[in-house]
Amino acid sequence: MSKFIQITDTHIVPEGELAYGKSDTAAALKRAVETVNAKLPVLGEVDCAIVTGDLTDYGTPGEYERFKAMMAELALPYLAIPGNHDVREPMRAAFAGNGWMPKTGPIQWRHDLPSFTIVGLDTLVDGKHHGEIAPEGFDFLDAVLADIAGKPVVVATHHHVFHTGIRPMDRTFLRNGGELLARLEAYRGPARIISGHVHRTMTAQIGRVACQIGPAPCHAVNLDQREDAINSLIMEPGGITLFEWRETPHPCLVSDVIPVGAHEGPWPFF
Repeated sequence: MSKFIQITDTHIVPEGELAYGKSDTAAALKRAVETVNAKLPVLGEVDCAIVTGDLTDYGTPGEYERFKAMMAELALPYLAIPGNHDVREPMRAAFAGNGWMPKTGPIQWRHDLPSFTIVGLDTLVDGKHHGEIAPEGFDFLDAVLADIAGKPVVVATHHHVFHTGIRPMDRTFLRNGGELLARLEAYRGPARIISGHVHRTMTAQIGRVACQIGPAPCHAVNLDQREDAINSLIMEPGGITLFEWRETPHPCLVSDVIPVGAHEGPWPFF
């Protein structure tokens, strides 16, 4: 059984600051790390964590060092891709000693598990909030898909590929996501896209491809689907997502959103 945990949109800011003047993202990440560590004894073997972008709020070296110091407490190895709040070269420098970090070009990687392969793709467009995959990213994905030849694949992106109904966020989605979907639709094995950016749990089925947005451990984007909605945050409970491959009764990738923090229980039903 292969398992990993998705953490997304941690938005770490300099010490003493709140993101957007409201959200204590450092405290939220601390709770998320504590939640994962507390859950590991009852989850069995978890391979790693995947951080799907917006590690920091401004992409400064200091923010990356603060993020790394907090994640050092996580009892799992982790890999990361950038989001629109990240800056590629400071992020590359911060993780230069990690085997998954490429020395140049898009921050993209491949991670093989027994039951499926995870591909992390870089959707950052410098200075913009929307996402795009560069030609090098599609070339990288094509090579991986050809190599794994039908094995299940999970593609991790920061930006989402479907419209959520939150108009300010949908204007900043993955603009060439259709090209990504076409490749995965043509792929002969099971495929899923996991993303962040929206700070909410949302799912869609597009053809043969399951698409999933994970919750952030900190604030959420407010669920306002009016035409004139203002992009805003709301302090809803944070979460992380557990993914695990199950062989019975049917082979499939199962996901479970885990709320961050300590909660009462468990107690036996009988």
